[in-house]
Amino acid sequence: FSERGVQGSLRGDLHQAWMHQERVVKTVQENYIDYMKRLGIAALAGVASFRDAEHLTVSRAGTDVEITADHFIIATGSQPIIPAGITLIAEKILTTDMLYDAPPPAGKRVAIIGGGVIATEFAFILTMLGREVMWLSRRAPLAGSRFSKPALTTLKMALDKENIVPRTGACVTSAVVVGDCVQLKLNSGDTLTADWVLLATGRAPYTETLELTHAGVALDESGFVRTNEYLQTVNPRIYAIGDCVSGMMTANQALYDAARVVKNILEPGTGKRELLRVPEVVYSAIELARVGMNEDQAEAAGLEPGVGFAAFETSPRALGQDDTAGFVRLIADLDEGALLGGEIVGSEAGELIHLLALAPNRDVALRWLAAGVFNHPARAEELLNATETLAAKWGLAGQIYV
Repeated sequence: FSERGVQGSLRGDLHQAWMHQERVVKTVQENYIDYMKRLGIAALAGVASFRDAEHLTVSRAGTDVEITADHFIIATGSQPIIPAGITLIAEKILTTDMLYDAPPPAGKRVAIIGGGVIATEFAFILTMLGREVMWLSRRAPLAGSRFSKPALTTLKMALDKENIVPRTGACVTSAVVVGDCVQLKLNSGDTLTADWVLLATGRAPYTETLELTHAGVALDESGFVRTNEYLQTVNPRIYAIGDCVSGMMTANQALYDAARVVKNILEPGTGKRELLRVPEVVYSAIELARVGMNEDQAEAAGLEPGVGFAAFETSPRALGQDDTAGFVRLIADLDEGALLGGEIVGSEAGELIHLLALAPNRDVALRWLAAGVFNHPARAEELLNATETLAAKWGLAGQIYV
């Protein structure tokens, strides 16, 4: 910052950051609820259970309200998975859900358990806000994701720069509060001590109390509500969306699912669920965003993928921001010139990824990018550069420039 004319120093304040997010979340919630009221949507808070395929009972404070409907949408979300040998204790052993229920504990040493998206994000966030983080993960961060090796390598470099290094191969077998600390026992026999522990060990679909069998709704072997490609359950009058259905467990997925279901209720059989259309984003030491297929998926589908690449290190916008880490990778079908998928790593990746998701179909997406008029300087220009690389490197000019 000093080289760019900004003087002074900054420090992280976790408590103040928590208060800020609390205000923001409350405002967002109130805005949604107010909007629903203005649309004339009725809301009932309570514990719901199906009586049969047409009737639902909502119980609250000893009072039951019965609802009859032509269609139901199950959107009950998910709950944290608690590993065996660990018991939740307020202010000492928390899930990431609990972290939002009350201000975070005051202790400075935090052990984060998990290696998925949530753990990868919180390891960075808590470090930036002044906590000493011990990150324990069975595998390398995001090892089960669809992000490319170059993307994960770039993330690792960004985390290393902040001295955020996970201890991989670590399995916590027990967590015990001793005095003011939490002692963690690992499968290696080692014992670690932290002031508090944050569990980011995955999530499971929440369908408790719903009495789904009364409505003829089935679960799969992993506990997710079983649906077809139109998000109908075994009972075609009942749909399910979001975390309680298999797929990405993100708000992105739930919002997409909701739109599909509404379309199917109004126009049956027109809203097919296409998981590859939903963007995935990770907000950590560097932003990662992707949509569509990766190369392995393309090859498994019998396609011949080619990659178009553009790095932010030559972007005038990124150079001006002194923030040149990252790149754009586009994956195209070499036979048809269709955009199969894309990946963006770097600042504003979560915003830029929408440029790859807005085309009506993958067949015309690259043509849209090639014909686009971009602001200069802008990070978005690198999508055009990656498209031009595809055309030049793989001989796709005939399919792209038409």
